[in-house]
Amino acid sequence: MSRFVDDIRQAQVAFRLGDRFRPNDARRACPVWADHTYGVFLPKHRQGNPGGYTAYFLQNPDGTYSLLA
Repeated sequence: MSRFVDDIRQAQVAFRLGDRFRPNDARRACPVWADHTYGVFLPKHRQGNPGGYTAYFLQNPDGTYSLLA
């Protein structure tokens, strides 16, 4: 699994990040990653992504993301 996804999970366990979040929320909760990571990694690894990449996130109808179980 990705270290970025692990950081997202840890931020949720520590209550720094909610169950539904936007890239900027992840940036504030896990500030150690390159700035472009937050806006690129989440959509690239969403369920149903066109590139067939491993899905770690669900993109909700309101544009937020949730971690898949």
